[in-house]
Amino acid sequence: MRKPSAPIRGPYVLLRKPYVLLLSLCCLLLGLAATPAHAADNGSWSVYPVSSRVAARPYFALSADPGQTIEDKVVLANKTAEPRTFRLYAADAYNTARDGGFAVRTAGERMRGVGAWARPARSRVTVPGHGTVTVPVTLRVPADAEPGDHSGALVAIDERIDPGAGSVALGVRRAVGARVYLRVSGPALPALAVERVRITHRQPLVPGLGDSAATVSYTLHNTGNVTLDPKVELRARGLFGRTLLARDLTGIPAELLPGQRVRLTAPWRNAPQLDWADVTLTARATGTRQSSSASFLALPWLVVAVVAAVAVAGVTLLVRARRGRTRRPAISTG
Repeated sequence: MRKPSAPIRGPYVLLRKPYVLLLSLCCLLLGLAATPAHAADNGSWSVYPVSSRVAARPYFALSADPGQTIEDKVVLANKTAEPRTFRLYAADAYNTARDGGFAVRTAGERMRGVGAWARPARSRVTVPGHGTVTVPVTLRVPADAEPGDHSGALVAIDERIDPGAGSVALGVRRAVGARVYLRVSGPALPALAVERVRITHRQPLVPGLGDSAATVSYTLHNTGNVTLDPKVELRARGLFGRTLLARDLTGIPAELLPGQRVRLTAPWRNAPQLDWADVTLTARATGTRQSSSASFLALPWLVVAVVAAVAVAGVTLLVRARRGRTRRPAISTG
């Protein structure tokens, strides 16, 4: 299971008017760049598991049986000269619908997994300037917990709000979180589905007088109970089985969490302007593979309309000519 550990840096945004303070429901996002593992850090403070005797841990990688309790510790490190006070809480993770990015729930949302099972010993922590504070964390796995992967984070939110300017000020409350990857023992069932394949096609009115393009949209759905690192291949075939396109898609989330769906798109430049195309998307990950297809007809509709109009006009003239011959009076020779 791939576990990149870029920091959670999803600022809580606040809109401020006189006597009014509104907290928006912004999510906490976590980057998925393929960089070396490191502690979650935003330059001002860090959040990470306490080091083991062997090496430092950039994130929590835990395994447990249903009903088991795990004791661990999280470290908050203040890199600034002034003391900072943080709100510390556990959160569930999910994939964003827009691009599949790894994100965690805000403190006010309902938690069902790691966010409900993990509890730091302190929910409010003050860290002195250039200092660290270690907080014990207890994670109690329910006896009826589903086997497989459960992901989340331990999030530290700065209580201070960065000020804005003007009568309607935009304030930001920053947060950093250390990822938590928990594997509950039991059957591991990887499963992946490709759903709702749709194709939109754009082409010039007259073939050859412009470029054509298509957009393939689809939903990638993790229907199993383990985190997947999926790959998706797009293949398109035209009439008589000709290969029109064959390539691996980019922009696929590196961590598709169990039960999560993400809507993705793939551009197709220089799509056919006169053909019947069958498009097949094949998604694969360790232990699972699944395909889904859709088709579209590429026709130069202006040319088709002109040809149809000419055909209609020709048929009309032919019918009139035949009617004229049948109505012509016979010449008497008596």
